Amino acid sequence: MVSSEGGSPDPNPIWKLLGFGVWVQGFRCFPWMAVNFFLKDGLNVDPSTLQLLQNSANLPMVAKPLYGIVSDAVYVGGQHRIPYIAVGALLQAVSWLAIAIISPSNISIFTITLYLLLGNLGASIAEVANDAIVAEVGKQLTSSSKSSQPSSSGELQSYVWMASSAGGVLGNLIGGIAIDRCSPQTIFLFSGLLLALQFFITITVRESSLNLPKCAADAGIRKQLSELSVALRKPEIAYSLTWFAASYAMIPALTGTMFFYQTQYLKIESSVLGLSKVFGQAAMLLWSIIYKRYLKSVPPRKLISAIQALMAVFMISDVLFVKGYYQKMGVPDSAYVVIFSGLLEVLFFFKILPFTVLIAQFCPPGCEGSLMAFVMSAIALAFIVSGYLGVALASYVGVTGNDFSGLPLGLLIQAVCTILPIYWSSCIPHYVKSKTRRKKE
Repeated sequence: MVSSEGGSPDPNPIWKLLGFGVWVQGFRCFPWMAVNFFLKDGLNVDPSTLQLLQNSANLPMVAKPLYGIVSDAVYVGGQHRIPYIAVGALLQAVSWLAIAIISPSNISIFTITLYLLLGNLGASIAEVANDAIVAEVGKQLTSSSKSSQPSSSGELQSYVWMASSAGGVLGNLIGGIAIDRCSPQTIFLFSGLLLALQFFITITVRESSLNLPKCAADAGIRKQLSELSVALRKPEIAYSLTWFAASYAMIPALTGTMFFYQTQYLKIESSVLGLSKVFGQAAMLLWSIIYKRYLKSVPPRKLISAIQALMAVFMISDVLFVKGYYQKMGVPDSAYVVIFSGLLEVLFFFKILPFTVLIAQFCPPGCEGSLMAFVMSAIALAFIVSGYLGVALASYVGVTGNDFSGLPLGLLIQAVCTILPIYWSSCIPHYVKSKTRRKKE
């Protein structure tokens, strides 16, 4: 899988399949930017409704463990990863194409929510299969490494992060421009056609050509549930996952409120918001490269806690921004939105990379799909809880679509909630032991 000389990927098609697949998933931000503007300007929803719809549409992500267990245990035509990637792409294609074809005058909040749920169901299934492949191959790379350090463990994780970030960069860049030049239906149509292309490409690949680790076929869902239960009872997995999910869930997200503040109050153009997201995705791409080259040996607890603290610092910066301090210093609102808002949005995801590398090392063989799916499900549920808490917080501080006077207090409360999990970061193991070292011990 990896050349012994330079550590670069070999021609195995798994790299191309994963690269294209996660690139397409990263590109999902392209239609979702149009969804936000369509809900705000086309359906005239308020900030709280927008945020409720954004988070409710992610509910299929919570069922990822089920998809993981099924993909681990149920083989389709002798394959248990490729079929699920294909099904996921197909469901997403159907979702966006349906929204594109329906007349805008006939689309209601209920209708678009159903199709967004269908699309996220497809995305969840595809992501589970991709995550399982990454976990399987990542363990294979680690076990085949001659080094006693876990330097190979993040090789494939970093690769897919870079591919996803590249998709995000392009999706946000094009999206910010296309919103002013194309109708939302045109954007949805293009997205559906791209996912249809992924579906047809995926079904042409045979899983046997990917050289995945051999597993016992048709292990059975009951056996898979048992293995997942055993994995989740391991203290290093249970404590880490509990802390990680809580570190997101207890932060009341104000994404919908900030979107309205930037577009409704500050009159920030869509192209600027697109550029902000491009800047954030570029930062994620740079982060994956930096992590791969310099930070894989840093203790996960130390790295994740540092990111958590940095998130709080950026939230305090948002308080100053909303109060107008940066504007008095001569910093344009658009420049702040592009740089600082773009970075804060992706900082929430920075700590996922070292965490998934950590969990992959503790994952018992045979349940990579179900365990990684459970991890991503816990994170998705945490984000949904965070979004609902954000709606409650916005209501508590009195923020509406036309009144943002309570926003600084809301952002300050958000920053305090972000700092608190650091005091319990001891739940995360201080370092990852390589398999060589575990055998010696």
